Amino acid sequence: MSPEDPFSYTRSARRADGVAVVAVVWLVIALLVVLVDMVWWIAAPLVLVTLPAAWDIWQGRRAGLTLTRDHLSWFSGRITGDVALRDIDTVRFDTRLDLSVRVTLILKNKTKIRLPHDALPPHMDLEAALRARETACVRHHFALF
Repeated sequence: MSPEDPFSYTRSARRADGVAVVAVVWLVIALLVVLVDMVWWIAAPLVLVTLPAAWDIWQGRRAGLTLTRDHLSWFSGRITGDVALRDIDTVRFDTRLDLSVRVTLILKNKTKIRLPHDALPPHMDLEAALRARETACVRHHFALF
């Protein structure tokens, strides 16, 4: 990957896996209500937990990240951000206990910016693109904070 080539990643909430998860959860809850006679005050909170995901699917919310030769920009719903690569001191990749990877930009003025998880491409691809642009990357495995 050449540093001159822009690296771009976008994703939509209307992916098949997201729709399938919400549909399966609703189906399981409906089956429990019908077959096992689950009471409504147990079923209702379970349905409420899925409503933010269903709302994102309904709206078709998009998220993404673009890395050019000298800028990193991202968006997630209404959240947007942009930072010049020259202002970044280190990009920290933290592997969480659930094996997800959290990415934090540590700027030269010691400000920390956490990138939205849904805007992140696969972390190995992002790290390779950053290293091609000579941006320092640090990995921390299983950090709790």
